[in-house]
Amino acid sequence: MPYMFNPADLPDCVPVFPLPGALLLPRARLPLHIFEPRYLAMLDDTLKSSHRLIGMIQPCATGPGRGSERLQNIGCAGRLTGFSETEDGRYMITLTGISRFRVVEEVEGFTPYRKVRVDWSGFERDLGGVETDSGFERASFLALLERYFAMNNLSTDWDSLKEAEEELLINSLSMLCPFEPEEKQALLEAPSLRTRRETLVTLIEYAMRSGGNGEEMMQ
Repeated sequence: MPYMFNPADLPDCVPVFPLPGALLLPRARLPLHIFEPRYLAMLDDTLKSSHRLIGMIQPCATGPGRGSERLQNIGCAGRLTGFSETEDGRYMITLTGISRFRVVEEVEGFTPYRKVRVDWSGFERDLGGVETDSGFERASFLALLERYFAMNNLSTDWDSLKEAEEELLINSLSMLCPFEPEEKQALLEAPSLRTRRETLVTLIEYAMRSGGNGEEMMQ
């Protein structure tokens, strides 16, 4: 059973992992390979915390900030739900999305990694159960997706997509499809599963009109 948070359980500050193009959504899982010393330190500190939350957030394309990277205003916190250590001291971890957050300010301190003070208000729905999309038409959506995958030489388990719950399907594709960071941010900020699906369809259609790209998506 997934670990459930109440609003009162959420901390005022979270460590963040700025990573362009990486998207985490509530109730979805994101695997990460941790090897930089600053993020190894972040992982050690996270394991000692009661909440075990790490904020995934994208840096802005331009703008001043610590480390020459200004952060987007909205990210998503994930709970550390799995990790394994390699022989050379690196980690393979899994974050399970808990809730989106809005950055209030960056917290200056002595940690080698970045931390932000956050506001969780406005994202209470993220802490609830699985979302549904009443307007979702699976057959036409999968037909569009099949054309997009063929154009970009992408592969996936089609049987699993046909059986997947709406939220799992839409959120997984939002996380895995090779969109630009700004497009990933739009998917993150979508207020509902329906608007995320509509944004996803728009991005797929735009990519197809533009000729797509040839990146490989791993399943």
